[in-house]
Amino acid sequence: MMLKKLSPPLPSKCNLKHVTPKIPATEWKRLKELHLFETAAREKGFQAIAGVDEAGRGPLAGPVVAAACIIPEGVYFPYVDDSKKLVPKLRKEIFLQVIGDKRVIFGIGIVCHKEIDRINILQASIEAMFQAIAKLAKEPDYILVDGVNLTRSTIPHQKIIRGDQLSHSIAVASVLAKETRDRLMEEHHNTWPQYGFNSNKGYGTAAHLKALAEHGPCEIHRQSFAPVKDANGHGPKGQSQINNYI
Repeated sequence: MMLKKLSPPLPSKCNLKHVTPKIPATEWKRLKELHLFETAAREKGFQAIAGVDEAGRGPLAGPVVAAACIIPEGVYFPYVDDSKKLVPKLRKEIFLQVIGDKRVIFGIGIVCHKEIDRINILQASIEAMFQAIAKLAKEPDYILVDGVNLTRSTIPHQKIIRGDQLSHSIAVASVLAKETRDRLMEEHHNTWPQYGFNSNKGYGTAAHLKALAEHGPCEIHRQSFAPVKDANGHGPKGQSQINNYI
């Protein structure tokens, strides 16, 4: 799947420390705490530390997207957090600031719905992460990853549970992955508007499930996921059971 050109970036000097003149002391304190894992890695001699996260494990439709990013020491993105905890306006602002900052190296990995059905969502998420790492313009010497083990990685790495809430670089990666996936789903909405992908982003909302019951799955629905499988009449009772989810 080809990723369309993202929105025009902001000017290259987008370190929020400079563009946001007044940041509360409590936020600077939080940012320093968000760098504890990165600082520990640097104390071990690592310099190119990549944060890695994914978005889209739970939806019934669309791809899973991962991002990897290397943020130089001393570059901060205030108010960054787990992308799911950020309001859309702030998340978009941070996204634009990150992709517009030439000091930040990032890569995006995308695994489509068909591959998710073939290898399962966990393996697809890991594959997207490896794609994102491979697309970095500079090879990292250490990886901080949210919640999964990259067992086949030859690069030293650390699994961090709730990493998008505890690591600055993983939190930034979560924003990159989430915003990229949301934009892809908004594009898919133009092709299949009846499912409301522009608002639900493929997640199993009541409106989405109702549309599944009325229209059946579309091309990008994940056939291995239970509500979609049931909408196809391939559920445990051999007939459409989608109304059980509404």
